[in-house]
Order: sequence, then C-alpha cells, then structure tokens
Amino acid sequence: MLAKFTKPLVLLITLALLSACGASSTAHAPTAAPVPTATPVATAAPAPTAVPAPTTAPEPTAAPATVEPILPASVTDYQGETVVIESIDRIVSLSGDITEIIFALGMGDYVAGVDISATYPAEKTKELPNIGYQRRLNAEGILSLNPTLVIGNEFAGPPEALAQVRAAGVPIALTANPPTLESPAQKIIFVARALGIPQRGYELAGQVEAEIARARAEASTLPRSPRVLFLYLRGTDVQQVAGANTAIDAMITAAGGVNAAAETGIVNYAPLSPEVVIAAQPDVILVLTKGLESVGGIEGLLSIPGLADTPAGQQRRVIDFDDLYLNGMGPRTGQALADLVAAFRDAVAQMGGS
Repeated sequence: MLAKFTKPLVLLITLALLSACGASSTAHAPTAAPVPTATPVATAAPAPTAVPAPTTAPEPTAAPATVEPILPASVTDYQGETVVIESIDRIVSLSGDITEIIFALGMGDYVAGVDISATYPAEKTKELPNIGYQRRLNAEGILSLNPTLVIGNEFAGPPEALAQVRAAGVPIALTANPPTLESPAQKIIFVARALGIPQRGYELAGQVEAEIARARAEASTLPRSPRVLFLYLRGTDVQQVAGANTAIDAMITAAGGVNAAAETGIVNYAPLSPEVVIAAQPDVILVLTKGLESVGGIEGLLSIPGLADTPAGQQRRVIDFDDLYLNGMGPRTGQALADLVAAFRDAVAQMGGS
C-alpha cells in the first residue's frame, strides 16, 4: 500500500488589534496551485514507498456547538473594502479552506453551498450543493442557492461573476490568502468576524498557532534537512513544481526540509522538466494524493523523465498527502505540519541520518 501522511501562540492582544482594524492581510498573493483539471484516476501501482507511514492524522475534536452570532457584522476584505453582513442564514462558501474553517468554528449548519475543493469534513460537504470551482464561478449557480453571504478567499473569480452576485445585493467577503504559516490564523479571524463570532475565531486561531509552534519545534530537532521536490500533478496534462512564495514552500521549510525547486530559483509554480529534476536532485518527492493517483501511483510517477534517477527516485522516497490537508492553510495546518515533520524524520533515517 502507498504510504499516507496525513509560531509561537498568537497573542490575543495582537489578534484583537487585527479585529479592531477589521483587517486581513493585504500582502499580494502569489500564484496559487494550478487549477485542477479533470483526469481519469489511474490505479496506483502496488509497490510500497520506502518511507514508512507515520501515525495517521488525528481525528479532530468535535466542532463546538453553534453560538448565536452578533449581527450585523463587518469585515475588511483583501482589497481594503468594508463588507457588512446582515445575515448568515444561508452561506455559500467559495473554497475548501474557508468551508473547513466555517465548520471548525461550529457554524456548518449555516452553509448552503460549497465549491469542489470543499472535501472536509467529508460527511458534511458531500451532502451540500456544489457551485463548481472557485476560479470558474457562475453567478447564476450561486444566486440559485439564495445566499445571504458569499465568502471565500482572494482567488475566487472570475470578477464578472462576483460583480453579478454583488449587483443582486448579496455581500461577498473575500479574505487574503498569503502563502505563509500566518495565513490560517488570519483567515480564521476573518471568517469568524464575518459570521459575527469573533471571540470563537480568536480561540481557534490561538489553538492552530500553538499546534504550528509545536510542529516547528519538533522540526528543529531533525538531524539533517532533506531536499524535497513538490510536484503538482494532474495526469500528463498538468505537471508542475512548487517554488518559493507558495504555501507548499512554507510547509516544507517549516517542517525542516529544503525546497529543492526554490533553491534552483523557481518562484511560484513552474512546469516540471528533466532540467528542473536534474538541478533539484531531491532526497524526497512530495505529492498530493490525487495527483499521485492521476499518474498511476509510484510506478507512473517514476516513469516521468528524470525522476527515477534522483536520490528520491532510486530509493522510492515518495510522500503523499491529501490535497486540502497539506495545501489548504486551514484549521488542520498544525496537524499536517506535524505529520510532514514525522515523514521527513523517517526519510532522513533512511538516508543514514541519526
């Protein structure tokens, strides 16, 4: 079977200042992970990876009971515009990270629709109407759900569709989504303020920041830093590497690894090529689970030119994580980071680290 791997505590005073300003980060967001394209999912090859599976991601604690929101609420979106929310009776969430945050805040019962990237919590999201992908939204599909609030991150679009929704009188609250480990707390606070439950947001953000800090501390004890090449794969049509200024880069470096693509000078995402592979020479190949499946598992992955000849390919050191879990920068980021640290520790042990 394939191996599966599922800052200091933010001061409440700092978070309160953010709340008082109604601000989310205004830093320019980088190019996000490429838009997924539909590809047939191939059966993974039966050969195991050389990296032992770490403890599976812990089950999250039960979501807190729904609290009575204080409305109207207001937030400042990523463009600096004030958005006033009068009702959250019917929320349409435009991205998986925001959907997960809403449920983690205990407000999932208000969600009326989600996008295709909303895969967690699975038992809840799969039962909700789907509006398509956040970058390819259709105003009619959103409005058909009679939303009282549309909420997402800055990657939602196209702008014309959002303009139609706003013209219909529906508030749209979009948060910044910086590619840093500060992102989860910022997004949580933004969403909680939009839903009229700011205190709940401070509590959850503090919990997530504490988990991230613990994982960082564990990463600092690794005996060496493995060179990691992250591949974004969707069959043969989309094969890219993640460089600097990406969420994946933040995760790799915080977990004690070296982003091999970033070291070659790549920023954001770039096409995978034999030249990139030769320059990167990774000790570990990191992929998303669906991406690995889309190329036929590890055997299919190592058939991509150049990969089999790398240290990672020769030793079959391939680690795969669920898409939203690793790349979502949401409430489970601290848990995902801890799992990544554990996976790197196993890889280092196999490389002869002590």
